[in-house]
Amino acid sequence: MKIELDPARRQRATAHLQKLFSTEFDEKLSDFRAAEILDLMVRTLGPDIYNQAVQDVRAHLQGKLDDLDGEVYIDPA
Repeated sequence: MKIELDPARRQRATAHLQKLFSTEFDEKLSDFRAAEILDLMVRTLGPDIYNQAVQDVRAHLQGKLDDLDGEVYIDPA
């Protein structure tokens, strides 16, 4: 599965990279260079971050399911 950012999020991330490089490294990134760095980061880090998020959600939902009886159980007596 290919991970893609929606246009607004991609624009914000590109602008953030340009600001970071400008303030921290005193280097001006063109839109093209910032987009290339962002693409590299998404390709290399994206799958691991995505998989960790899926695991986190699974654990959270499993905790909710495990507690379901305590939340909705009605004593038949």
